[in-house]
Amino acid sequence: MESLKAVGVWRKYGAQEVLKGLDLSLGAGAFEALMGPSGCGKSTFLHLASGLLSADAGAIEVGGTDITKLGDTAATKFRRRHIGVVFQAFNLLNEKTVEQNILLPLALDGARLGAADVRSRVDNLMAELGVAGLAKKRPEQLSGGEQQRVAIARALVAKPDVVLADEPTGNLDAAAARDICAVLGSVSRIGGSAVLVVTHDPQVAACAERVHFLRDGRIAASAETHGDPARVSQLYLETYR
Repeated sequence: MESLKAVGVWRKYGAQEVLKGLDLSLGAGAFEALMGPSGCGKSTFLHLASGLLSADAGAIEVGGTDITKLGDTAATKFRRRHIGVVFQAFNLLNEKTVEQNILLPLALDGARLGAADVRSRVDNLMAELGVAGLAKKRPEQLSGGEQQRVAIARALVAKPDVVLADEPTGNLDAAAARDICAVLGSVSRIGGSAVLVVTHDPQVAACAERVHFLRDGRIAASAETHGDPARVSQLYLETYR
């Protein structure tokens, strides 16, 4: 079963059709990238896949559940348990500590896990992602790379089927961006989640196993990256020339 499967997804804003029958699927534990020029609908698709927007047509399945058929309340509950989202701007709460930020999805979901299980899960994630020593600090006391590690931990804490990352290195310098790419590559090992990262950067896309190019509202091409940014750049030029 695919962790994420989109079939015939359409979305428009007013008279403008942004997505026009998009098909895309990620297997369990996959790490893949979605590229395309500004305004092509990359972020729109991520918002649809996370249940933050509704598709005009088509189906989007996460772990076998078609989220397009869920009502607002059910979609919110499902997202907390099955979908992790990582934003370019981190979106951490400055009034809460690192530990509290990571815990937030579980806290919002209610007492689904026992206190010991929650404690163990948060401690293990902080250790895996190298932020255990920052547990009591506030986000404003951290570097950009550290904040993004915390945001990734928060996205993973519920053990989601899929993690959706929207330009996760956009606010980071080159060294921190490479570090975050390595962290995203380890997500499957840490929690078993599939990862789809939206990016315009060939260096970031090359960290993924496979890259998809979005053009005219559909996936125009897909290819293995072989970890080679030059290959990704060439594929990009061939797709959009």
